[in-house]
Amino acid sequence: KMSVPDYMQCAEDHQTLLVVVQPIGIVPEESFFRIYKRISAVSQVNVRDSQRVLYIRYRHHYPPENNEWGDFQTHRKVVGLITITDCSSPKDWPQTFEKFHLQKEMYGSTLYDSRLFVFGLQGEIAEQPRTDVAFYPSYDECETVEKRIEDFIESLFIVLESKRLDRATDKSGDKIPLLCVPFEKKDFVGLDTDSRHYKKRCQGRMRKHVGDLCLQAGMLQDSLVHYHMAVELLRSVNDFLWLGAALEGLCSASVIYHYPGGTGGKVGSRRAQGGSLSAEAGNRHRPGKGEILFPFCALTSNGINADTSTEIGRAKNCLSPEDIIDKYKEAISYYGKYKNAGVIELEACVKAVRVLAIQKRSMEASEFLQNAVYINLRQLSEEEKIQRYSILSELYERIGFHRKSAFFKRIAAMQCAAPSIPEPGWRACYKLLLETLPGYSLSLDPKDFSQGTHRGWAAVQMRLLHELVYASRRMGNPALCVRHLSFLLQTMLDFLSDQEKKDVTQSLESYTAKCPGTMEFITLPDGLKLPPVPFTKLPIVRSVKLLNLPTSLRPHKMKSLLGQNVSTKSPFIYSPIIAHSRGEERTKKI
Repeated sequence: KMSVPDYMQCAEDHQTLLVVVQPIGIVPEESFFRIYKRISAVSQVNVRDSQRVLYIRYRHHYPPENNEWGDFQTHRKVVGLITITDCSSPKDWPQTFEKFHLQKEMYGSTLYDSRLFVFGLQGEIAEQPRTDVAFYPSYDECETVEKRIEDFIESLFIVLESKRLDRATDKSGDKIPLLCVPFEKKDFVGLDTDSRHYKKRCQGRMRKHVGDLCLQAGMLQDSLVHYHMAVELLRSVNDFLWLGAALEGLCSASVIYHYPGGTGGKVGSRRAQGGSLSAEAGNRHRPGKGEILFPFCALTSNGINADTSTEIGRAKNCLSPEDIIDKYKEAISYYGKYKNAGVIELEACVKAVRVLAIQKRSMEASEFLQNAVYINLRQLSEEEKIQRYSILSELYERIGFHRKSAFFKRIAAMQCAAPSIPEPGWRACYKLLLETLPGYSLSLDPKDFSQGTHRGWAAVQMRLLHELVYASRRMGNPALCVRHLSFLLQTMLDFLSDQEKKDVTQSLESYTAKCPGTMEFITLPDGLKLPPVPFTKLPIVRSVKLLNLPTSLRPHKMKSLLGQNVSTKSPFIYSPIIAHSRGEERTKKI
């Protein structure tokens, strides 16, 4: 049973050759990944004088049980192995070479070719010319790594092409072997191998397998033809698991044709493969960085020609964007009949969602995702659960379901601090919680709450803020606790019950005793800045009562300074009426 799903799978991965890159013995992690990065850069190759393009998918870890499903879908088969090792002494060389052979045996039945890169060994052994081993003095002196990988991919292509030609040839009289997935083998013991039903099953499965090989060999049109024929044969004998695989192959080839930019989310990560204009084809197949040209003129007769008749044939066999989704639904329904095909079903759902995201069909995509959530796999480790929920979150985000995305990201955050983990990752938990804030319409800037109505669900937002406080405390950062609690009190005051207000203020009092609050910005490790939180809503004014001023501040009645003629009732110190009458008296005297 295949137990480890690849949540990053895309429809276009069906056209890739899988190469595993692994260390042998003790190799410094930094050195390994520096070489791995250079190797994985050689991911796309062109075949000279044709429009055939090859794609390589590199992995530094791949479960051997997944490799056993290589006949079912050839992109799951490890066809190349590259090993990297440190070896500074000639006396260690025999043991190192022995380890290389043991590593090959792990994937032995499926490997087309393998290579060993040795770093540190110099002298007589390193000077002997070999095709399967490359010697380099150090990790800094290895300029030919990319060229060695190009030669390696060339050898993979030769084997792939010979297998494709061998299996595509109709050999009348020869019995076609029955391809199986691991859990089927015991079911076919003792079957009548001469029955018409059995022969059709063998033909259908092999036809589907040849379609896979054509797709990997860059022959899109041929793969479409083989997949269509396989669907008809397998449908006639109700071979549902392999019928699902043939339908998915048809979907993958059609997705590659319709969406040459890929569905994985990295725009421009793949070059166009299905262009119909000869000028486009000429430009597309010029060698670029990380690409190689194969001088295999004898092999190009099976390539796709750029004339219009070919394009008409391809368009006829190719599914429309709407049909792609219908066929994905049908394939997934067949996978669902087999409990041992849970990983295949889950990955097919993820691939369909990526296609629907490009087609902007969000509601249908959400149905596929909902199905993926409920697919039962074996007991997952905490790390696998975190990965699963994070990918679900990313996919929901991609189709515009921001709140659902935040929901799954929060579950992933909680999983980082699960009780079963010996050393809970509170920093990872806190970081993931911060990423959920936009999905719940929550900002950590108090200014965003000063105007207008409240956005989002206050109850959920308060829960999230409490979780941020708790994660901050477990990280040993009381300043963050104070900031988040202050924010909770200031922005959610209207939604807190009396008891909750009491609890929050008591917590705040407890934390500020250890770390007083400040009006400075708090900068987090990832650069995010938390603004200060002024308490503009506190204290709360319930009623107003006028109080007597202190004696020193009370007003006193002042005595008149202008004589007896000034009216004692006048509020003025200098009355304009009296001044006027005195002016008249002076006029009379004159």
